[in-house]
Amino acid sequence: MRVLITRPEEDAVRIAEILKSRGHEPVIAPLLKTNFHDGPDVALDGVQAILATSANGVRALVRRTARRDVPLFAVGPQTEEEARAHGFSSVRNANGDSKALAGATREWATPEQGALLHVKGAEADGTLATLLKADGFDVRTLVLYDVADIGLPDTARTQLANNQIDAALFFSARSARIFKDSVAGLPLENVIAVCISAATAEALSPLNFKGIRVAAHPNQDSLLACLD
Repeated sequence: MRVLITRPEEDAVRIAEILKSRGHEPVIAPLLKTNFHDGPDVALDGVQAILATSANGVRALVRRTARRDVPLFAVGPQTEEEARAHGFSSVRNANGDSKALAGATREWATPEQGALLHVKGAEADGTLATLLKADGFDVRTLVLYDVADIGLPDTARTQLANNQIDAALFFSARSARIFKDSVAGLPLENVIAVCISAATAEALSPLNFKGIRVAAHPNQDSLLACLD
């Protein structure tokens, strides 16, 4: 299958390699661009663990601190992989979303052990902090990056117009909305939309796809399994 990857460039390149290994032909078409924020070193004194809800959170953090000794609790496998690649010595993975990470954190930490630092993007919601604060945790949030809309690349638009795309991957409701706003008049009847969640699939309405598949779990492995 020729598969459109709508993630930001740094993630799309890695997904492309996975797709190639599975016999697919990837088409990288980022709808979003990550902008990392410069600033002083991140203060980690008194922090018992770092909460990372995206691989970009890890990428942004390592630009702002040389420390790798603080335990890091990752939302899913890709975030864990990114943390380990950057040398964090203690990493745990909740294998889910923000709610799953909150539940796992309750098992891995206690409020008495110190603060939790959530490194996040400007667009991320406050679900994780809200859930953990309700359990007595001191949760500090630090915005280290933002993600800008850049729309559908012209090359991808041309391939869609020529019915050269078999499937498109959507990792968020936001990217689904950007795609919907970018494809007016383009034929999608031969394209399968593969979505990481039901909310992401809903954001594509009322586009007319060949089919819409939703990952069984909100992570990359489950999403890619929908192509099998």
